Amino acid sequence: MARHRIQASGKHRVNAMNKLHLVFGGRVSDPRKLEFKDLSALDFVGMYPNYKLAEKAWRSAAQRTVDDAEMRYVVVHLHRLLDPDDFTPRPDAED
Repeated sequence: MARHRIQASGKHRVNAMNKLHLVFGGRVSDPRKLEFKDLSALDFVGMYPNYKLAEKAWRSAAQRTVDDAEMRYVVVHLHRLLDPDDFTPRPDAED
């Protein structure tokens, strides 16, 4: 069952500087790897304007399936993919 929603509120306006994050998950073939068994069955939790909200959504989704070792949820830092030249890793940053 895939869910599709965009997380937005008055204080998170859409603009070119958003640090977009995608949260999704699904059943993996090996719990130690990130190879999904069925791409058509992925659970798209949502798109979030910052890491803090994405992590909250990820924790919620992962907690629902904590007893199923084959289910795995991830946070993808889309802003890094969209503008890789603008990414400078900092150990203290939550982007």
